[in-house]
Amino acid sequence: ARCAHSRGWDRNAEMGRLAHREGQASMTFRYSAPVMPLRGLSAVLRASMIGVGWYMVSIVEEPGSGQFFMLHKSVGLVVLALVIWRLTWRLTHPPAPLPASVPAWQERIAKASHGLLYAAMIAMPLLGSTGASFSKSGIEFFGLAIPRTVAPNHDLAEIFFTAHSVVAWILVALIAL
Repeated sequence: ARCAHSRGWDRNAEMGRLAHREGQASMTFRYSAPVMPLRGLSAVLRASMIGVGWYMVSIVEEPGSGQFFMLHKSVGLVVLALVIWRLTWRLTHPPAPLPASVPAWQERIAKASHGLLYAAMIAMPLLGSTGASFSKSGIEFFGLAIPRTVAPNHDLAEIFFTAHSVVAWILVALIAL
């Protein structure tokens, strides 16, 4: 048996699970110390990426705009790695159950919105990097060119960039919920 800390939860979370089983309404949930800063970093990077993305498309023809695009692509790859780590963590460290006082319909909506949130967090960087792969400039990771796996195709790049933008708006809406 693994202890609560090795599963990613602290003692308060374990106590919350015990309280839930005993019918008590109060439950405390916290991520362990190593998980909290990575979740925070991931959230800050995603919010920054959306802001930088919206800004850079407004200056696409300006001199020096390429640096914003390179930074956006590079940080996007970091965000994708963090999202994959976060999803892996979530699948191997399930959270404590919701209190019994939460109606079943609210629990279903919470699970559905959480699933959509993860889908958007994964889809957005994948769509962006796929679009960048089809662009004439390709992908650079902090100045290091990533080898091409596809030939440049402006029309396909625009399709993926449009989907990338739509998912950004969906992600903003889901976060606002």
